[in-house]
Amino acid sequence: MKKFFKKIYRSSPIIKNLFLTGLKLRKYYRIHCLSEEAFTKKKFKEGLGYDLDLENPISLNEKINWLILNDRTPLHTLCADKFKVREHISKKIGSQYLVPLVFHTESASDLSNKNIPDYPVIIKTNHNSFGYEIINNKYDINWDPIREKFQKLLKINYYDASKQWQYKNIKPLIIVEKLLKDSDGNIPKDYKLHCFNGLVRMVSVDINRSKPTHSRSWYNKNWKKEPYSWSNKRRTGGFTDPLQEELEKPASFDLMIKLSEKLAQDFDYVRVDWYNLDGKLYFGELTFHHSGGRCPILPKEWDVKLGEELVLIKSKQLTN
Repeated sequence: MKKFFKKIYRSSPIIKNLFLTGLKLRKYYRIHCLSEEAFTKKKFKEGLGYDLDLENPISLNEKINWLILNDRTPLHTLCADKFKVREHISKKIGSQYLVPLVFHTESASDLSNKNIPDYPVIIKTNHNSFGYEIINNKYDINWDPIREKFQKLLKINYYDASKQWQYKNIKPLIIVEKLLKDSDGNIPKDYKLHCFNGLVRMVSVDINRSKPTHSRSWYNKNWKKEPYSWSNKRRTGGFTDPLQEELEKPASFDLMIKLSEKLAQDFDYVRVDWYNLDGKLYFGELTFHHSGGRCPILPKEWDVKLGEELVLIKSKQLTN
């Protein structure tokens, strides 16, 4: 059936235009007609299959969505800005944990061989969580499609697509950073420390990001494997399921916890991301709503168990 519709779509300009018009109308309705609460409830039901209870949130995903609608401060906007958060990190824990910045710009026209160094870099924007480009060798690159891509990304307000308020007032920028690679030439493991009420509760470890083998394993604060997964779909398809084998605890894990809990003091829930590059820690980002609170925690009872551990303290004070 899919092949049949694809064939019609590709062979008929009229059908194609009708389809694209429908997508534009759907996008307009989602952005301009649905309230934040209605949008959040709709996406929650689509992702998890049950209704979101905002009056009495119990599960972790419910509480994440409650935070989306109620937990809003200027600090959230600053920390969601992947450029401005660098200054915040420098003040809180020190600039030695920042990934080296090559440059930042408001214009995609600055993406050229003249401004890109001879070593590998990653190009991304400061205001959303998608659309990066890895440049291993600038001399192999056709810059025109990359400039076009980032010029479009600069015009997107991620708030419209997610209704996550912290992105709404970020001034869009392009950031170029040094690409972190370990001694074997691989992207280092990505450690995500999920903090509840200022303390690390669990750790997810991402391996082989952007590859078909992308996996995500879960551990507690004592580096014991957890009996659940909080997975999402890979960019390449399938789910980021945990590895069967146990991963070795990183030598810098205790420092990772200490720094994460220092950064987490201002929030009820925050995920602090780190790269461990041959023993040296680099800060990744702060995330306030893991997977938008729309990905299942399996087995399902763990969504409730973890939700019971997260207390909405600071957020309730803000909304009173």
